[in-house]
Order: sequence, then C-alpha cells, then structure tokens
Amino acid sequence: MFRFFKRKPAPSEAAAPESAPESAPESAPASASESAPESADHPATQAGVEASEPEVREEQPPAGWFGRLRQGLRKSGAGISGLFGGSRIDEALFEELETALILADAGVPATTHLLEELRRRVRASRAQTPQQVRELLREVLADLLAPLQKPLDIGRARPTVIMMVGVNGAGKTTSIGKLTRHLQAAGCKVLLAAGDTFRAAAREQLAAWGQRNEVQVIAQQGGDPAAVAFDSVQAGRARDMDVVIVDTAGRLPTQAHLMEELRKVKRVIGKAMEGAPHEAILVIDATNGQNALAQLRAFDDALGLSGIILTKLDGSAKGGVIAAIARERPVPIYFIGVGESLEDLQSFDARAFAQALVD
Repeated sequence: MFRFFKRKPAPSEAAAPESAPESAPESAPASASESAPESADHPATQAGVEASEPEVREEQPPAGWFGRLRQGLRKSGAGISGLFGGSRIDEALFEELETALILADAGVPATTHLLEELRRRVRASRAQTPQQVRELLREVLADLLAPLQKPLDIGRARPTVIMMVGVNGAGKTTSIGKLTRHLQAAGCKVLLAAGDTFRAAAREQLAAWGQRNEVQVIAQQGGDPAAVAFDSVQAGRARDMDVVIVDTAGRLPTQAHLMEELRKVKRVIGKAMEGAPHEAILVIDATNGQNALAQLRAFDDALGLSGIILTKLDGSAKGGVIAAIARERPVPIYFIGVGESLEDLQSFDARAFAQALVD
C-alpha cells in the first residue's frame, strides 16, 4: 500500500538542483534504458507543496493472493494449524501451541505475550472448543501485528528517495525490481541507482530490472557507492522523477567498517537533497528466522530504518519471526514476498497474515 501526498502547483520547486557541495564525491553517471512514461494526472507527479490530506491508495491484490499467502505460510504454520482438531481446551493445548510458536521462530517474548493474551481472551469469552481458541489466536496475532501495517509514503518530497539495505542473498535487488513495477503501476516515474559498485552481478541484475521495467539506471564500474547515490539523487531532481531507489552493497551487520560505509552513503544522499533519504528499507530473508531479528536491530541502530520488506516466506518454516519483530523491534513491514513472481510481492496485511498462518 502506498500513501501519496497530493501536490499543489509551485513552478519554483521544479528549478534545477543546486550544484554538488565540494565535500561530495564525484562520478559520471551512465543511464541504461529510457525512463518510464510520465503520468501527469498522478498526485505524485505534480510539483508543488504538500496538501493537507494525503491520498492512501492500495493496489488490489491479484486474484488468488490469499491462497498463495496461505500456501506460502504452510511451512511456518504447519505446527500450529494441526493443534486445534481435538475436543477439549486443556493445558496440553497451550503447551503444544507454545512449542509450535517457538519452532516457527516467534521468539520467547512474543510467544509469552501471545499465550498470556490468548488465555485472557479464552477466559473472557468462555470459549469451549479448540476451534474457538484458534479464532481467538488469529485475533490476538492480528492485534500484535497491526502496528507493523503501514503504507509507504510517496510524494511528501519529490523525488522520494528510498535507500535499500540488507545482507547478501536476502533478495534486495529483486525486491527493488518488483517495487519499481508496483510504483509504475501507481503512476510514478522511477530512477534506480546501482550503489553496489564493486559486484558486477549486482549492477547487471539491477540493469536487467531497469530494462524490464523501462526505467533509467545510474551505474558505474568500481568507485565510491556514495558517489553513485549522490549523482542519482541529483539526476532524479533534474529529470523530474517521483522516486529514486538506491541499491546498496549487501553486508553483514557485524562488519563495522561496512556498516559505517552505509552511514556515509546516507549522509551523502542528504547532501544531494535535504531530508533525504526519506525511506531506509531493510530487505530481510524470512528463512533466517531469529537471525533476521538480529539484522534488524543492527541496521536500525545504524540507519534508523523506516520499513522492512520480508522475502522468501514461501521457503521458510520461520515466518513467526514477524511476531518477534512486532514485539521487540516494531519497524513497519511494507511488503512481504511469498514467491518469485511480481504478484508475490504484496503489501503486508496483519489480519490476512494471521488468518493464513493460523489456518
């Protein structure tokens, strides 16, 4: 889901960007493919100042999305869904549920919270069957996850600059490509920055997504990733883009010098445009389970994350980590991925997720 901020006409904002400060790194950008077609009627494509009321627009999930979500969460929910076939509510049911939640990587704090709240609601509602307990568990889980369900803001600043981070193999570049397609479907003009300058495969992969989506890509071989980020933001302003997405090199959160490089990229983006980046999004591989929570802590401490994209839920038995995130580090989850196709990256819906997990 995207929240678009409507703009009032203000031609002065469309002026050419300021020249690069002396302290900013230099590089020569090279674009790949042509920019996406303009959409003058879209609120994010009109220059000007912010209106008082944002427009919240959500793309309708494709037909069968809930079925794919339920299928994608089958491994994570396998140990939970089979617990409610009995005829009695007893202590054994709660003990088995505790084990199933821990095995799904919900973590001890979230599991304790869920079971305490579930017991309270079972008593309050005077539930008499395990099937009623299952419905109450869905409600408790949905309530826990609800604060994570927030829209991605687009148009508050123009361009809206999104910095994407994560460890190698999390699906960061693929998520950028899919997010770009969603933004285009909403009428936005998007520019991509290949900030992983030292891994040729990363640049080529992003360039391939650029060609597939018919968007421009700023890239260079080697050099300073901060320079590419700076040039891309400047180019986004000059070319009247709605969104600039900056890819960054994957790194482990334990690599202090590389995490410091991410901080540098963020600072340089701020020199290219005051207030940028407007979004710092972490891409997490759900198969990492509790390790994903450790990544979240490290990247959030370093950058101040605004959101998460959680990928590969379909290949994971550890989807319960979302509960751990909600309880211990509630950074909004903008999108989740349960497959390889474009349609398998969708906005996070807390109630639908709870319904599918506790099937």
